[in-house]
Amino acid sequence: MVDSCPTCGLPRSLCVCQTIAYEKQKVKVKLETKKWNKVTTVIEGLADSGIDLEDLTSKLKTKCACGGAVKNGVIMLQGDQREKVVRILSQELGIMPENIEVI
Repeated sequence: MVDSCPTCGLPRSLCVCQTIAYEKQKVKVKLETKKWNKVTTVIEGLADSGIDLEDLTSKLKTKCACGGAVKNGVIMLQGDQREKVVRILSQELGIMPENIEVI
């Protein structure tokens, strides 16, 4: 017996559920000013897609060369990292650029 995905019914090796979840994802990337005028990039909308936020945050922090954290399903990065985050989300994760809203 081949182990199949309960959602799409395809074998696990051919499952496309994660790809579809990335394509349907609506992500907001915005800039917020915190205490003492510190600028923070906030990424919202990834919590419902089954993406490992801790792993994604670690990758973003490495690629953007900044600090950051995950809190309540929201990723926060230090500094203005909006352009880099949009590029990383679209090229490496496969999230469609038209589904990423930059505020």
